[in-house]
Amino acid sequence: MSIEITLEVNGRTHRARVEPTTTLIEVLRETLGLTGTNKDCGMGICGVCTVLVNGRTASSCILLAVQADGERITTVEGLEQDGHLTPLQESFLRFGAVQCGYCTPGFLMTATALLAEKPRATRPEIVDALRGNICRCTGYKKIVEAVESVVARPS
Repeated sequence: MSIEITLEVNGRTHRARVEPTTTLIEVLRETLGLTGTNKDCGMGICGVCTVLVNGRTASSCILLAVQADGERITTVEGLEQDGHLTPLQESFLRFGAVQCGYCTPGFLMTATALLAEKPRATRPEIVDALRGNICRCTGYKKIVEAVESVVARPS
């Protein structure tokens, strides 16, 4: 039995028919073709699939698509501003915080939510916020520094 849902993804309204067990990441990647959100653990513990739902982080691999019906979703593709990278994205590049890049979308989404809530987040707050995102390449130093550099920017 499929269910029709409506999602606002990156500012555009999408309708889709899904099975009750379809996850949000499946809709994003397979139905909408938004492949910037990656899937790894499938259990909501690695942070790779992090998206924003109404501005708050969510693990799209365990969030059922029907639970997101009517909600405002932002994926990494939705971060750009007028065709330009955000200061946070630019900082990730400048600091070499991308390494292989597989975990980068999740880190960017988590850091975006943190900075929206706490524009002057401290290093311990940044480290705490990023705790749910796993990177196998960098050891986190460059990622934390990249987020800190955006916090330190004058408004």
